Formats: sequence, C-alpha cells, structure tokens
Amino acid sequence: MDPPSSVHRLTLEALKTQARDAELWALPDACMILTPKDDTLYLGKLAVDADARGQGRARLLITWAKTRARALQKPSLTLETRIELTENHATFRALGFRETARTAHPGFDRPTSITFTLLL
Repeated sequence: MDPPSSVHRLTLEALKTQARDAELWALPDACMILTPKDDTLYLGKLAVDADARGQGRARLLITWAKTRARALQKPSLTLETRIELTENHATFRALGFRETARTAHPGFDRPTSITFTLLL
C-alpha cells in the first residue's frame, strides 16, 4: 500500500499513549480503537485476524462501537479505509456505512483514503 499503513508504527508505547484519549477494544482475534471527536466517534484500526474473518467479528465490534457512541451521545460513527481495500468498502457498506469523503495523505495528489460514516 502506498503510503504504507501506520499500523506498522503502532508499538506498545504508542498504544499506551493513544489510550489516554481513546478506548482500545479487543477480542482474541479482532480489535478496534475508539476516539471521541466533536461530532462523531471515530473508529480506527479495526482489524480481524485473517483466520477469523467471515465469522461476524467486525459486525460485533461495530455493534459495540455503536453502543459506545450512543453512550457518549455521539450521532455517528466514522472510519477511514484505504482506496485499495475494496473488500473493506463492501463490508462497511453492508454494515450501514456510507461514503462521505475521499482524502489524500500528505504528498499525494490523488485520494488515498475513503471516509465512511454511519448515522445512529
């Protein structure tokens, strides 16, 4: 992927720092990071182990995120995914998300990410 994913820079120390402002949610084979923003709950680093895909893990995490967003009185969930990850786009659409923006990483003159939003 170009640019390379930031997940490779996600060390234990980076997670500890991020946990000051975000919530880290995990199953044994899936995880996500929830960060409250002004008008949404941002869902980052949603990941499911390849061996566990197709078993409803992403759906379960999204359900938890929706519950958490409502508890925080946020009207939506927002996430971003890379342009190249078309399977992710289909999954998020099937879960009720709608594309709301396309953005480019610094130094790129073309979109590299798609923003998806789920209104609650």
